[in-house]
Amino acid sequence: MAYFDNAATTYPKPEIVYQSMDQFQRHTGGSFGRGNYGFSSSAKSIVDDTRAALQQLLHCPAKQVIFEPSATISLNIIIQGIIEKGARNIYISPFEHNAVTRTLHHYETKGLVKVVELTVNKDLCYDIQRIRFQFENTKPDLVIVSHASNVIGLVAPVEEIFTLAKEFHSLTLLDMAQTAGLVDCDIGKDIFDFAVFAGHKTLLGPTGISGFVMKPTIDLEPVFFGGTGFDSANQDMPGSLPERFEFGTMNTIGVVGLNASVKWILQQEINNLAAAELKNRARLIEILNEYDFISVVGNCDGRDYVGIVSCVLNDISSDTAGQLFSERNISVRTGLQCAPAAHRFLNTFPAGTVRFSVNCFTTDEDFDVLREALDDINDNL
Repeated sequence: MAYFDNAATTYPKPEIVYQSMDQFQRHTGGSFGRGNYGFSSSAKSIVDDTRAALQQLLHCPAKQVIFEPSATISLNIIIQGIIEKGARNIYISPFEHNAVTRTLHHYETKGLVKVVELTVNKDLCYDIQRIRFQFENTKPDLVIVSHASNVIGLVAPVEEIFTLAKEFHSLTLLDMAQTAGLVDCDIGKDIFDFAVFAGHKTLLGPTGISGFVMKPTIDLEPVFFGGTGFDSANQDMPGSLPERFEFGTMNTIGVVGLNASVKWILQQEINNLAAAELKNRARLIEILNEYDFISVVGNCDGRDYVGIVSCVLNDISSDTAGQLFSERNISVRTGLQCAPAAHRFLNTFPAGTVRFSVNCFTTDEDFDVLREALDDINDNL
């Protein structure tokens, strides 16, 4: 199988991820925050060490790292908590995931918030002057931006957008599901209030472990409740971080895998991994452009991207295309990729696209299998 679905979850992982998880599961185990015995202490040590490694990777030693089972849960915790504190005017990019848009839609239908889309031109340029006008017209309480679109891989100019948002005293939330560990970003800067990461994507870790980074001075209302292994007699959630938002049993084995992958990224260096991915993206586009029945969507000169490429196939629906590729041992993602707003913006709604996503582990053999499959599809049109 030639794997071109890294935007869903990266595969393979660095070998050290598999080894570390196996070693911990067989010889250590234990549950974080649920005892003072040796296994539990070992779990606490690895969790603390992973927080520190993420702080190093994201350049934010003064901010709090909080672990959750998924980026979706992280986004819900932040967005709902901010709305509970009174946020009403919320701006989003046209490329947000359903984890953002469905959450906001829930509150918007109740009349609790107003959602405004940031202005992006048809050449995929964020119009900063127009966005300033939008902010002046309706002052933002929260600005949410997907760092890189999970449909076309477009990287947003977040520092410019968030610097502007701070002129209006807005909170800011960066969705780094497709960029943490790949696009070097100084989350330690004051313009970043929250940043969400997905452990199983560009951080090259296992599924089931993600989280967010936040300024420890922000008073965020809890929206999930449960046991924390801390201050158990108190029926209110703890006020301290990270305990306030780390409820239930943590996926400790997932943290072990994430610890290994983050340290591997630090050793390899982000810029080297990004360069390898962009080289593979360029090769992918070159191959796709060789076929007249394929049209690449959303690839504009002069814009920054990660290794995600969407396309449409002439007279072939995305679902049918997915089956054609699967039959030829190619893994791709088809349809709307949980981002219908992006497809409306790109004029690919409701059919969606065929999404290919590469990373630094994409091999020559993967591209050879892809080319052979495309030749075969082309011959049978």
